[in-house]
Amino acid sequence: MNSNLQPQENIDIQQYWLMLKRRWLPISIITASVITLAGVYVFNQKPVYETEGKLRFDKTNGASSLTGLTEQLGQLSGLTQLSNPLETEAEVIRSYNVVQQTISDLNLKDAKGKLLKVEDFTKILKVKSLKGTDVLVIGYSSKDSQEAANVVNKLIDNYLKNNIDTNRAQAKAARVFLSKQLPEVEQQVSKAEDDVRKFKEQNKVISLPQEAEAGVDTLKEISNQIIQAQSKLAAAKTRSQALQNQLALDTQQAVALSTLSQNAGVQLLLTEYQKLENQLAAERSRLTDVHPTVINLEQKTEALRQKLQEKIGKTINSKQAISEEDLQIGKLKEELTAQLVSSEIERLGLDNQIVQLNQSLLLSQQRLGSLPKLEKKQRELERKLQVAQATYQLFLKQLQEVRVIENQNVGNARIISLAVVPEKPVSSKKMLTLLGSGVLGLILGVILALTLELMDTSLKTIDEVKKILKYPVLGGIPQLKPKNNQKNDERLQDFGDLPVLYDPYSPATSAFEILETNLSFTSCDTPLKTIVVSSSVPGEGKSFTCANLAVTICQLGKRVLLIDADMRRPRQQDIWKFPNLKGLSNILIGQVSLEDTTQEALVSLDILTAGTIPPNPLNLLDSQQMSNFIKQASKKYDFIIIDAPPLTAVADPLKLNKIADGMLLVVRLGVGTTDSVTAAKVQLDQSGGKILGVAINGVTEKSSYGGYYNSKGYYGIKNESENKSKNKNENKEKELPNVTIS
Repeated sequence: MNSNLQPQENIDIQQYWLMLKRRWLPISIITASVITLAGVYVFNQKPVYETEGKLRFDKTNGASSLTGLTEQLGQLSGLTQLSNPLETEAEVIRSYNVVQQTISDLNLKDAKGKLLKVEDFTKILKVKSLKGTDVLVIGYSSKDSQEAANVVNKLIDNYLKNNIDTNRAQAKAARVFLSKQLPEVEQQVSKAEDDVRKFKEQNKVISLPQEAEAGVDTLKEISNQIIQAQSKLAAAKTRSQALQNQLALDTQQAVALSTLSQNAGVQLLLTEYQKLENQLAAERSRLTDVHPTVINLEQKTEALRQKLQEKIGKTINSKQAISEEDLQIGKLKEELTAQLVSSEIERLGLDNQIVQLNQSLLLSQQRLGSLPKLEKKQRELERKLQVAQATYQLFLKQLQEVRVIENQNVGNARIISLAVVPEKPVSSKKMLTLLGSGVLGLILGVILALTLELMDTSLKTIDEVKKILKYPVLGGIPQLKPKNNQKNDERLQDFGDLPVLYDPYSPATSAFEILETNLSFTSCDTPLKTIVVSSSVPGEGKSFTCANLAVTICQLGKRVLLIDADMRRPRQQDIWKFPNLKGLSNILIGQVSLEDTTQEALVSLDILTAGTIPPNPLNLLDSQQMSNFIKQASKKYDFIIIDAPPLTAVADPLKLNKIADGMLLVVRLGVGTTDSVTAAKVQLDQSGGKILGVAINGVTEKSSYGGYYNSKGYYGIKNESENKSKNKNENKEKELPNVTIS
């Protein structure tokens, strides 16, 4: 790829402008061709009529809005935030079904008389939305004004029918779905109701919130009752203990005495027993113990006592023996005993009451503890029931609404204005078309120029050479052009390769003087005596450079030897018009000597031609004879210039550079390419020889961007330069008797 199109940190506008100037011809041809074709097309085009109709869109159709199904059926909405419902409907208008139906209804034909294709129809059809509105504009162009209006109106009609059919299809699909789902939802409602009923029956639930409130009150009341019972129990215990201490009886004894004192049978037996004891005591007082009466009374008393004890045991249900003294208590003791018994009864009653109250409290607490779980379960069941009921009601309502929508004839769009038959054709915009074609042609021309520039790898500017080689540029040699008044000058044709000799005031002469000066600065330690001049490819002017550089150095008073070492395609004999019967090759094989072979071009300039072309030039140039020959010539001459073959063709220049002080590389703009110069640089870098610099040949005003060019020479006065050049040429002809001018 050409280096002038490679990426750069800073875009060089002038460099691109020079590239466009070089390619002005193809750019002009392309631009003119495009404008011509556009002009032929525009002026041969028949008038075209264009008309349009307008549709307004609502978010939902009328029936959907009335029934509340704005979010289900017939709604214009996008799937994403970037979606535009109007653009979606525009694509529906352009759809195959709507367009094909319109073509069939109107029997639209193309230029060949065949039914118009959908693709061709959509290319003519224009559907656009008005910014900031919900309106679509449908336009159509045709050479027949009536056909344009008919197409737009028929297309609108077919779209509206399609929109209604689409909404009906959606409603039908919804109705079928709801009809299938409604029985299932009804079963779910029944099941949820059964679940709630079973739950209440199993857990004996009427109203959990009321039960919880009543349970809290019950717990509070039971707690109060327990506290009161415990208080009464403590009082009863205190009274019982006091009575027991006062009567010296325990509770059982007190109960037994109280029971016996209140038993009539026991008291009757006790009375009889006491009578017998009194009678026995009386009889003993007057009778002896063995008296039958005393014995009889004793036996009766004992029998009655046993009977009394048995009666007591049965009465108190105890085998405990009670003395007769205890059976006969006083009224006070009887009252105290009764109070003790009553207190004990009260205590026992309170104990039982507290136990019952604690059990009730525990049961109430357990019930209240289970209420949250029961309430949670009940809420779940009731929630399922509510969801099922709500779903059932929703489905039932939507089924009724869908049945209404299914029978409606209203779509999302309504007609604002139908297309009318246009009276005038649309403006052809010929000038705008021609102007656009000119811009397009210019763009295509620039693209072609860039393409040609990419395909052309030749070097065109000095900057390109510097970027590739990275060697110092010692000089730029301008491109030689014959003057208008010297086109038929035979002398210029014969000596056009030696401008330094025959036109000393020309820009070329100044360029070679600069080249010689820069060459002298390339070697500071030792004077520069032997240089090799080569190029990357043939045709770059290395021989031309050698000849004129030799003349320039010679004019400085140095004795110069110019050696033509290109034994494959020698050129110096043609430049100097010398015979090439013997030369360098003959010297290297020992046939002749240096003095016998050189030819004098100027007083201090000798030319050594290549001589007979050998079969093995590289062996000769790389031989010891060549090295010895250069050493011998260096003693006789102040400066030696070796004209070597191109670097990419043979290895001769690299061999010669080993025995020289350095190499001067000649690059001709427009001849040397990026690849050839890069290949030459690689060879030079790998050889390790000294590179003095680069001389750029064929420099023009366009290619000299960055310097190295002066079209008027040093003095800048054209007529004076020409006169001096003419006079000097005449003098040079007199000084060079060995140069033949034809």
